[in-house]
Amino acid sequence: SMKKNKKRFLSAFESFIYKLCILAITCLILGIVFFETTLAQKNVEIQKLEHDVEKIKIRNESLNMKIDELISLDNIKEISNQYGLTYRSENIKTID
Repeated sequence: SMKKNKKRFLSAFESFIYKLCILAITCLILGIVFFETTLAQKNVEIQKLEHDVEKIKIRNESLNMKIDELISLDNIKEISNQYGLTYRSENIKTID
């Protein structure tokens, strides 16, 4: 009788440990899947931001070229002629 109770207790304990292990493994799998999904979403966001940064860099380069065009000597002479002004290089100041 004592052996049966001991064996039944061991079975119940083993069953509990088995269920606990299954629960832990399930939680680990779900955690890994959640982590990988989150990581994939963040990678997509990073790629989008990198693309946006690249577009802004290209736009900045274009704007810098436009600035260089506008401050060119020929452009300044042309604009001063349009407004009937005389060109004097000592009066031209550039701001960086």
